[in-house]
Amino acid sequence: MKVLLKSVKIVDATNPQNGKIVDILIKGGKIEKIGKSIKAETGLKVIEEKGLCVSKGWIDLQANLQDPGYEHKEDIQSGLKAAAAGGFTKVCVSPLTEPVRDAKDQIQYIIKQSSESAVELLPYASLSKKAQGDELSEFYDLKQAGAVAFTDDRNSIKNPNLLKNALLYSKSMDALVMNFPYQTDISPNGVVNEGEQSTLLGLKGIPKLAEELMVKRDLYLQEYCGGKLHFSTLSSAKSIDMISTAKKAGAAVSCDMASYQLLLSDEELSSYDTRFKTLPPLRSKDEIKELIKAVKQGKVDALSSNHLPEDIDSKKKEFDLSSFGVINLQTAVPAAITALEGKVDLADVISLFTDGPARILEIDQPKIAEGETANLTLFNPNEGFIFEKEDVLSKSQNSPFFNRNLKGKVYGIISGNKMELQD
Repeated sequence: MKVLLKSVKIVDATNPQNGKIVDILIKGGKIEKIGKSIKAETGLKVIEEKGLCVSKGWIDLQANLQDPGYEHKEDIQSGLKAAAAGGFTKVCVSPLTEPVRDAKDQIQYIIKQSSESAVELLPYASLSKKAQGDELSEFYDLKQAGAVAFTDDRNSIKNPNLLKNALLYSKSMDALVMNFPYQTDISPNGVVNEGEQSTLLGLKGIPKLAEELMVKRDLYLQEYCGGKLHFSTLSSAKSIDMISTAKKAGAAVSCDMASYQLLLSDEELSSYDTRFKTLPPLRSKDEIKELIKAVKQGKVDALSSNHLPEDIDSKKKEFDLSSFGVINLQTAVPAAITALEGKVDLADVISLFTDGPARILEIDQPKIAEGETANLTLFNPNEGFIFEKEDVLSKSQNSPFFNRNLKGKVYGIISGNKMELQD
């Protein structure tokens, strides 16, 4: 593959050429030259678009591709297409499939499925067997097979002894433990953010306390045990503050948020539209201001899609009975760009999908430099678009962004010798 990117702006907070407009020549899957006015040779594919930017390939920390077991909602191939269209070159995959991913062959299955794609799938293994929260899964074998972290995903770890044992055991193999903090006993049958909107709508609330209590518990456990602990898809600024304080004290902890939490508030629920029913729930506009402030202050390590496809039968129900979850692979970064425009520098926004996830997972990420493997995302942060149903590449339609103006159009991805460009 021979590609010449013409007049592209580098968006990379760690790169000395951040903000500069350059040409980038890619041959054999590597960046051969970066400079001004590189001449197009015969056989080169030239990509040139007004306002085109290039960054390191985006990484998504949280996606459920529903394969195996729920392929009618999403399968690997539809998930890979949605991820590429969303600008991701790497996607971390939830273990909550059927069966739950707690065996070596299941890890190898996910890795093999993306071997021919420009998008690399990074499998999470379940922290407990069958993600039931009772007994640890086989950490060593699963890590050897290629699992990048251990989590029961939205099956929050209720048993503190289980998390304690996971942290202690993980230290011997330098493994990453993840937890989605949600103390369900605080909000049995809760479906939306607890506050003014839940009262107006007559729906059972989920207070921020349900998250904050478990964050506090888990921080105590990590302090006692050591090990590396990541908090997934937070929705409370107080939770983020507690984690930030622990990091400053030297704790090996990190956190991420779903990008839509920065743009959508619980006021979207006024029509009881189940496309906005997600876990953790959409919070109030006041809380969103605090979440954005936390991002601006560098307290959030990464943003994710929290992509969870659900079919129409799971969503078209009474609000209390419908499933949690939204699809967001195609809109995750545009949602963040739109929410943070004018508040956070673009390079810092993109870092939340590049350097942040790479640090959390402790994986190598090729630089935008001569001699490096080409792992790039092409996008225009200033180009607006309206996300329509016909744009969806997922098998499911549970997007909260239909008919909404977003900024940050993705043009394509390049990963080694593989390239996927959007129409």
